[in-house]
Amino acid sequence: MKRLLLGAALASGLVTFGIQGFSQERDEGYWRGRLFDRVREDIDQVQARTPVFSSDEFRLGRAKEQLTQLQKDAATGKFVDRDLDEVIGTLQRVVSDNRMPERDRAMLTDDLNRLRDFKEHHERYYPR
Repeated sequence: MKRLLLGAALASGLVTFGIQGFSQERDEGYWRGRLFDRVREDIDQVQARTPVFSSDEFRLGRAKEQLTQLQKDAATGKFVDRDLDEVIGTLQRVVSDNRMPERDRAMLTDDLNRLRDFKEHHERYYPR
């Protein structure tokens, strides 16, 4: 009986840790392939809860507009670091200046960090 319980515990531990490792890899792959789309989705979520015709909404719209243009340029091989810097700067102003719940601020801060990381390593995704 002890042997059966020990075997079951060991098997369940392997499955748990194996799934956890797989989900982390899947998450990174998900972000890698859809970074711009994911950031845009997060901006859309925050924008849906933002008062219309406000400076907060304007900053969110501007960030989304710049992100869309950056993605189009990158897809056609016209990726320019300066454009990425503008998106990062605009999103930083959103995080710093917009009135929003902390949950939304944390979500956009995570996006901002992923964009900064992308800036450091984008050559593997959009080679020149």
